[in-house]
Amino acid sequence: QVQLVESGGGLVQAGGSLRLSCAASGRTLSRYSLGWFRQAPGKEREFVAAISWGGSSTYSAGSVKGRFTVSRDNAKNTVYLQMNSLKPEDTAVYYCAAKWGVTPGTATSVYDYWGQGTQVTVSS
Repeated sequence: QVQLVESGGGLVQAGGSLRLSCAASGRTLSRYSLGWFRQAPGKEREFVAAISWGGSSTYSAGSVKGRFTVSRDNAKNTVYLQMNSLKPEDTAVYYCAAKWGVTPGTATSVYDYWGQGTQVTVSS
């Protein structure tokens, strides 16, 4: 079992930045690919970004490309999401997820473990 706990969410003005963290316990994350997803009220959970288990490959949704950066520190068993130039439409609950294997995916169904989420609110 892998337990994931997100932190770093909050209220920020448009144009601002936040850095989300997702700390894992239970097992080392070094053999897991990691993803970030978000869910706004009334909408389905959507893919944001992901990183391969070694950190050599990253993937981002078109809506956040160039603004959000995913990274990981396997020594700390933690994955990060640096969010810059935030927009009101980025407002959502952000979740991290872990998937066994080298290559992450963009579908929620391929992930094995999920955190409880952290709220990000961007004011205009």
